[in-house]
Amino acid sequence: MSNNLQRELSNRHVQLIAIGGAIGTGLFLGAGETIHAAGPSILLTYIIIGFILFMFMRALGEILLSNTDFHSFADVTHTYIGPYAGYITGWTYWFCWIVTGMAEVTAVAKYVNFWFPDIPTWITALFTILVLMTMNLMTAKLFGELEFWFSIIKITTIIALIVVGIIMLVMAYKTPYGTASITHIWSHGGFFPNGINGFFLSFQMATFAFVGIELIGVTAGETKDPHTTIPKAINSVPIRIMLFYVGSLIIIMSITPWNKIDPSESPFVTLFGLIGIPIAAALINFVVLTAAASSCNSGIFSNSRMLYGLSQNDQANKGFGQTNKRGVPYKATLFSCSLLMISVILNYVIKDSGEVFKYVTSVSTVLFLVVWSLITIAYIRYRKISPELNKSSKFKLPGGVVMAWITLIFFIFVFILLMTEKVTLIAILITPIWFILLTVMYFNQKRKIFK
Repeated sequence: MSNNLQRELSNRHVQLIAIGGAIGTGLFLGAGETIHAAGPSILLTYIIIGFILFMFMRALGEILLSNTDFHSFADVTHTYIGPYAGYITGWTYWFCWIVTGMAEVTAVAKYVNFWFPDIPTWITALFTILVLMTMNLMTAKLFGELEFWFSIIKITTIIALIVVGIIMLVMAYKTPYGTASITHIWSHGGFFPNGINGFFLSFQMATFAFVGIELIGVTAGETKDPHTTIPKAINSVPIRIMLFYVGSLIIIMSITPWNKIDPSESPFVTLFGLIGIPIAAALINFVVLTAAASSCNSGIFSNSRMLYGLSQNDQANKGFGQTNKRGVPYKATLFSCSLLMISVILNYVIKDSGEVFKYVTSVSTVLFLVVWSLITIAYIRYRKISPELNKSSKFKLPGGVVMAWITLIFFIFVFILLMTEKVTLIAILITPIWFILLTVMYFNQKRKIFK
């Protein structure tokens, strides 16, 4: 047994994984809350964040293609910042997806309850984990296939909303809120109706709608022809953000004035409901169910590959580096899924775990920001240590080191904004515990290796 990953992810798999990573449940369910906070200026928020994250992805893409032996971005930070940074990146990203996966499994269970209220959430959570685990143990290609179809469902829903919205605008469709018109975007208190504070408040909400966009960096070790596929996937990020986020929000706010949108409801449900689709709520429930399942599926995949990479660098148990005959790191997959089972216990013990998961996922999102920052620092170090690789690169970060610093400063800016909200402030105060634990684990591991 070679214990090597297999390059089974084709161009269409990686393209759709990239799209799936950029469209989370945050768009379908959280859009109402972000619009409520910022008003029409939310469009500018998504454009700014989209631009910064595109630059971030270009930096990650350049480094990954400079050395196709990199299995993931944990290898990148290990090489260009040091073993400790690689250890922090790998285990922190792993922990992020464990927490996110537990939340998404719970979300799937709650969405299933929409149709089957008598089925206990813990049974649905258990079933979801077992199905996704089985799929991930088969082949990387099957993971790619699942993500392909999950993404198709999300894309179809957004395109349907945009098409329906355009027809309503052309027909000057009458709604309970007045005639559908693009003028609604600026005629209800202007573009910044809640001032600069509302605009900045939307940054923290919108940033986390993009959690998972970095997933392309985990697929690098299993992508066929990465030099063609990865640049193509990354370069299409701006178009996707403009279409899926900015396009859908323009339509939503043109049909329903921003100040009439209920922050507790999905604006997608509201819009489909306005044209008399009786199954609007059920339709969006199905979409967010697949989005949550997609997120959990991605988490299982990325976690197993992170543990595989850490094992290769002697930073995790050697068993996590073992693959089955199909090239899947099966022990890493089983270990990650066994921890996801905690969500089954939580759903059995705690009848309403929503509040608990709100705080736990806030910790996760803070940690994602730390991972993104470490990758950006790795790029800056890469430019200093390996200028010859940058010179020969055919896929460079526009603006180079200057743009990398702008990206890093933006992440720090969002981090500061997180301190203004109670839930995220608590998350920031809790996260040092994780890094203290990791540091102890790292030096203990190092001592065993060099004993």
